[in-house]
Amino acid sequence: MNLRNVAIIAHVDHGKTTLVDQLFRQSGTFRDNQRVEERAMDSNDLEKERGITILAKPTSVEWEGTRINIVDTPGHADFGGEVERILSMVDGVILLVDSSEGAMPQTKFVTGKALKLGLRPIVVVNKVDRPDERIQEVLDEVFDLFVSLDATDEQLDFPVLYASGRNGYANEDPSLREGTLRPLFQKIVDHVPPPSLEVDAPFTFLVTLLDRDNFLGRILTGRVQSGTVKVNQPIHALDMAGNVIETGRASKIMTFQGLDRVPTDEASAGDIISIAGLTVATVSNTIADTTVTEAIQAQPIDPPTLSMRFAVNDSPMAGREGSKVTSRMIRDRLEREAESNVAIKVTESEDKDSFEVAGRGELQLGVLIETMRREGFELGISRPRVLFRQDENGNKTEPYETVVIDVDDEHSGTVVDKMNQRKGEMTDMRPSGGGKTRITFSAPSRGLIGYHGEFLSDTRGTGIMNRLFEKYGPHKGNIEGRKNGVLISNGNGEAQSYALGPLEDRGILFVGHGEALYEGMIIGENAKTEDLEVNPMKAKQLTNFRASGGKDDAVRLTPPKKMTLEQAIAYIDDDEMVEVTPKKIRLRKRHLDPHERKKASRAKVAA
Repeated sequence: MNLRNVAIIAHVDHGKTTLVDQLFRQSGTFRDNQRVEERAMDSNDLEKERGITILAKPTSVEWEGTRINIVDTPGHADFGGEVERILSMVDGVILLVDSSEGAMPQTKFVTGKALKLGLRPIVVVNKVDRPDERIQEVLDEVFDLFVSLDATDEQLDFPVLYASGRNGYANEDPSLREGTLRPLFQKIVDHVPPPSLEVDAPFTFLVTLLDRDNFLGRILTGRVQSGTVKVNQPIHALDMAGNVIETGRASKIMTFQGLDRVPTDEASAGDIISIAGLTVATVSNTIADTTVTEAIQAQPIDPPTLSMRFAVNDSPMAGREGSKVTSRMIRDRLEREAESNVAIKVTESEDKDSFEVAGRGELQLGVLIETMRREGFELGISRPRVLFRQDENGNKTEPYETVVIDVDDEHSGTVVDKMNQRKGEMTDMRPSGGGKTRITFSAPSRGLIGYHGEFLSDTRGTGIMNRLFEKYGPHKGNIEGRKNGVLISNGNGEAQSYALGPLEDRGILFVGHGEALYEGMIIGENAKTEDLEVNPMKAKQLTNFRASGGKDDAVRLTPPKKMTLEQAIAYIDDDEMVEVTPKKIRLRKRHLDPHERKKASRAKVAA
């Protein structure tokens, strides 16, 4: 059978997963009457809830005698590590671009990686039925992007299709608004070369994805680089240096068919498969015939730029809501994550009670924390901090990001002012149509931590911000953080409406009546710059005197501000933590005792 391996790459929300749904339907992978969920490839709970792809996943469709292996990739820059690995499995890429938004930062990041590997792209302008489409300008942007990424003449001569993934059509004529995806299938077969690999050589296979199964154990996914593998064939795993780390048998070989893994007896060069039977081999290892001694070189992965401290939960409420609370359980879980996710690095602290977890961004680490929380873990999380480096002259450098912001014209002045305060430099500003402006900044990552919530407030929820790691540049000095102080509970107990009512005048509350509190827990934001210790547990003294004039009416409280996990992580200051349990997200001071806090602040000033 003919074989084609292709990856679909695009920015968040440009319609990759929806397009794959239609490819399934029109290739006959699903029966006509089969009930299938929307965005079938987003199988993980968090992916369904957030509407974004987090994990790269291979699938396969058959079309007129050709087997097309498709890899659906994440569109968010924080999950770029997933994309970098899987590009070595494919021979071509479909670059999907929104007909209105055009080429965005993530498009640039992944396309650059694909062009460096010599892959020839097929450009699909998606959502052509949008009322604000600007197809020709978007195509010009894509061409300029390819030129800026040093594309070859062959890569610049890319075919273009105009599609609507949701409505299931693609055409070479931009004015057509009907049809099927047949032109896209045909273009993949004609334009993407079949794998040119040695079938007669010994079997080799580079692991790019790692999964676990309760029955089969460790499942390793990747592309067969050479030779053929059969069930129960003796194999061994090599690390990057060519050292044998494990020997075993290929107990099960599976290929992809639609959404399912299907067992097969053998697979040959070019096929994307999963192998079970090894217990130690991991991502970027080479699985090969026992005669092979040389490892396949894996693609280098960009290093992490941000880190957080994951600590054992030591609050007075520890152990009440979660089942996994010890440092050993947290260590094992983080080590498993670092094994399958090459963009994450885990280091244990000297006290053995906390772990420094480094990753690509707040969203990536936020998704990890949310996943652990749902598994029953309790954690104490510190404020994110950027990873500094030294250049060749010994000067301190820090990570910078390219920030592309789309806002209504009326809010552009506020956004520019706020970005200047955070040491961002404007590199481009242009109208993007429909009363909107697109502004591009180069800004230190340190200044962007915690800005997203403020940005949404400033733009009345209409602004869109996209960020992408750009470079390590000179250190920008002190950047002002959160301006407001916090309200801190001075004791343990339950919050009372009688006490919370007067505190509403002090600022914004994060807790409501009846919530369990403890000393050192943050219950709200102070309207002033300093922290304030308050008593939110004071109840009304009950007497047998009746108040005159109905003054004893029930206190009416404004609903408290409830933060999501990402908002809480971005909100806290250096001396604060987020307590994460399966049921609650609480903010607290690192030192719960007020005397310890004073000592720590004096030590900080002295330093």
